[in-house]
Amino acid sequence: MTPQPARPLEIAYDECKQILAQQPKLFLYGLIFTSCLVWIAIRVVARPKKHSTSRPNSPDPEKPTSKRGNAFKAPDRAPGEWRPVDFTRPAAAPYPNWDVHTAEPIPYRPFRHGPYHITMGLRTMQWDEWIELDNHYLRFHRDKKRRIEERGDKCCRTAPEAYDGAVELLEELCSYLPQRYPSVFRSTPTGIHNLLTDETFDITTRPLPEDPMATAGRLIQDDLAIMFEKPDGQYYLLAGAILLAGFWRLSDKFGMPLSEIHTSGDVPGFKTKLEKGMVNFFRRVQPGQPVLRNNYFIQVDDNLAWSHSIGSEDPVDHGGEGKAAEGWSSAEKNKAIEHHYFRSERQSLRRLPRSGGVVFTIRTYFEPIRKVAEEVGVSGRLASAVRSWGDDVARYKGRERYGEVLLEFLDGKHREQVEKGLMGEDGQGEGRYPF
Repeated sequence: MTPQPARPLEIAYDECKQILAQQPKLFLYGLIFTSCLVWIAIRVVARPKKHSTSRPNSPDPEKPTSKRGNAFKAPDRAPGEWRPVDFTRPAAAPYPNWDVHTAEPIPYRPFRHGPYHITMGLRTMQWDEWIELDNHYLRFHRDKKRRIEERGDKCCRTAPEAYDGAVELLEELCSYLPQRYPSVFRSTPTGIHNLLTDETFDITTRPLPEDPMATAGRLIQDDLAIMFEKPDGQYYLLAGAILLAGFWRLSDKFGMPLSEIHTSGDVPGFKTKLEKGMVNFFRRVQPGQPVLRNNYFIQVDDNLAWSHSIGSEDPVDHGGEGKAAEGWSSAEKNKAIEHHYFRSERQSLRRLPRSGGVVFTIRTYFEPIRKVAEEVGVSGRLASAVRSWGDDVARYKGRERYGEVLLEFLDGKHREQVEKGLMGEDGQGEGRYPF
């Protein structure tokens, strides 16, 4: 019988026996080394994914679709055309334990340690949280009422082609506010009644007694703007109640397309980093997917409605030389810290289902820097953010006029907090963005 050739495994087995008999240490080292390689390979393959501690990603306005279904899907329609959508905002739950006299403003602190990044900064909005009211309501209401009376269509205006959208927004507010804040607002057969100010608004009479944007502006603390798409595919500011904006005027921007609004205001990075995403977002956003964003500024006077430190709200002509310039170059340099205020905006964006207009609500929060800096971790974080601004951002936000005084104060408050053990030098103990 012919002997069968040895199989490879048998040969390997025999060789291992010979190595074990002749060089047991070498065999043992090889076995340990091989076992380590196998163990490392298993660990790499089976390693669990890290859970991110950062906030959830915002919808990406530059992508045709997202994880949220058709929220940002490119619409199947011609530019400037809008077919009403069968969408109704979910009913808002009453704000729990809310009282207009005791509800403190939400402490938004929408800045991070440097480096500073220019982004749209969108995040998802819950429908219940569309409009935020607090114990500053009566002050805002008085300021708005006064400015409507004094400035009229310089602050509140609606183009004829946007009238239906402005009425739609007013109707939405008259539906939402009694649901969310029943202690202040009550629905009536013809509109809404403000229990706090004893004002009743009839929104069914035609023509309405005043511009619908003015009435909408009286109801809430936010400023309001509605953008509408025209056949050229651009979105235009055609309705607004801009009463407490601080640094810009509706009369300057009314009727402008979205891009020109930003370029005329020298918004940093708009052309290179924001324009494409913003245009795509406006084109794709659907009625059922509202979003939020926040921003912040430093102001060196205490006027909520208009920052008079940068110049007059109503510049005059001088001998044919055009309007007197207003801007940060007009501001007094290095005013005492008592004159520094933290100005923050919470903006919501949603599309109206009937008219297709994209609504901005712009809620301003306005506090002395001294008060804000007392919060643990805020002074160090704000100082880092201000230092990290690029030249264009620093110029836009006016840092050259106040930075020296502001940063010296913030650094001092940060050292105090570290020395008291309230937080670590590295920022440990800080709050969660954007609060």
